[in-house]
Amino acid sequence: MKSKFSTVLAVLFIVIVFQLPAQESDTTTMTEAMSLEDCLEYAFVNSENIQNALLDIQIAKADVGVTKAQGLPQIDASVVYTNNFAVPTVYLPAGAGDFIGGGGGNGGQTPSDEEVALRFGIQHQSNATINASQMIFDGSYFVGLKAARAFAELTRKDYLLTKSNIAEQVSKAYYTALVTKERTADLESNYQRLDSLLNETTLMFENGFAEKIDVDRIKVQYNNAKTQYNNAIRSTEVSLLTLKFQMGMPIDTEIELSETIKDIEENWSVEDESEFQYEDRFEFSQLQQNKELVELDIKNNRTQYLPKLTANANFGYNNGADNLGRLSDLSRWNELGSWGINLSIPIFDGFLKYNRIQRNKLQLQQLQNSRNLLMNSIDLEIIQARVELENNVENLEVQRENLELAEEVFRVTKIKYQEGVGSNLEVTDAQYALEQAETNYYSAMYDALIAKVDLQKALGVLIEDPESN
Repeated sequence: MKSKFSTVLAVLFIVIVFQLPAQESDTTTMTEAMSLEDCLEYAFVNSENIQNALLDIQIAKADVGVTKAQGLPQIDASVVYTNNFAVPTVYLPAGAGDFIGGGGGNGGQTPSDEEVALRFGIQHQSNATINASQMIFDGSYFVGLKAARAFAELTRKDYLLTKSNIAEQVSKAYYTALVTKERTADLESNYQRLDSLLNETTLMFENGFAEKIDVDRIKVQYNNAKTQYNNAIRSTEVSLLTLKFQMGMPIDTEIELSETIKDIEENWSVEDESEFQYEDRFEFSQLQQNKELVELDIKNNRTQYLPKLTANANFGYNNGADNLGRLSDLSRWNELGSWGINLSIPIFDGFLKYNRIQRNKLQLQQLQNSRNLLMNSIDLEIIQARVELENNVENLEVQRENLELAEEVFRVTKIKYQEGVGSNLEVTDAQYALEQAETNYYSAMYDALIAKVDLQKALGVLIEDPESN
C-alpha cells in the first residue's frame, strides 16, 4: 500500500513539473483585453511625454527650494595651508634702517643712504576659519520666491496639457483600431458570403442553370472582397501598433480591444457648453500663468531700486613658522575674527532697470493680445466641433438605416435568385450596394467618434484638473 502511494506521488510530481513551464508560457503569451479607459490609464503612467512632464514638475519644485535657500544663513568653513617656498622681499627707502632699528648708529649694518631689503613673510602659513552670512533685507528675494512657485504651477499646467494631448491621441487611436477591427469582421462576412455565392453559382452553371458570365461577375466581386479583407487585416494590425505607440506600450505586447462599437455608439452627449469656462482649457491657464510671471518680473525689477542689507561674520585661527613642524603647536595658533553689516544702495545703473520694466509692460500687452486671440479661437473651435459632431451623428443615423435596408435588399434578392425568380445581376448589384453601405456606415461612425473627441478637447473635458475642485 505504501509503495502504491509513493508511486502516485511520483507520477503527480512529474506531471506538475512538466505542466508548470507550459502554464508559465501560456501566461506570458496571454493577450490582454483593454477598454478605452484601460488604455488611458496605462498611457498616463507609461507615456514618455507624461513622464518627462512629471520630471519637469519635480525640477520646478527643486528650483523653489534653491530660491528659498538663498534667504537662509550661508555657512562655510575652510582650512588653508600655504608654502611660501620663495618668501618675497620688500624694499624700504634709505634711512628706514634707523627707524626699524637695523642700521645707522646701531652697529652700522645698513648705511643710512641705502635702501633697506627686508624678508616679508614666513615660509609655512596655515589658517582655519568659519564664515557665515545672512541676508537681512532684499526685496527681490521675496519676489523671486513667488516667481519660483508660479513657475512650478506653470509646469503643472504643462503636465496637464501634455496629459490632455495624450488622452486625445490615445482616444483617436483607440477608436481607429476599434472601427478598423469591426470593419474587418464585416469584410470577412462579405468575403465568406461571396465565397458561398460563387460556389452556388458555379454549381448552377455546371448544371446548366446559370451562364458563364454570371460566374465571372461574382468572381470579380469575390476577388475584390478577398483583397479588401486581407488589406483590412493588415490595417487592423497597424492600428493596434499605433495605439500601443501612443500609450507608451512596447509594440510587441499582445492586446485586444474589449469594447465594441455598440458599447459606445449610444452615447454622443458631451458636457453642457453653458458650464464651460476658459480656465478649463489648459492653454488658457498657461497664458494666465505666464502673465503672472511677467507681473512678478516687473515687481522684481522695481525692488532693485531698494537697498540691500546683509550681515556677515567670520572666526578662526592662524599660524605661521619657518619650520613646518611648529604648525602643530597649538599654543602658536592665534584667534582671528570679524563681523560686519553691508548696506548696498543702488544709485545709477544707466537706466537698466527702467528699460527692463518697459520691456515687461510690452510683454504684458502681448500676452493680453494673445489672451483675446485664444478666447476667440476657443469659441470658434467649440462651435465648429459641436456642428461637426451633430452633422456626423446625423449622417451616422442615415448610414445605419441605409445599411439595414441594404442588408434586407441583399437577403431578399438572394432568396429570389435561389428560387429562380431573380437574376444574377440583381444579386451582384445588391452585394455591391451592401458593401458600399457598410463602408459608408463605418466611415460615418469613425467621423462621429473623432468629432466627439474634438469637442471634448475644445471644452477641456478630456481630463480633469485634480486641483480644480
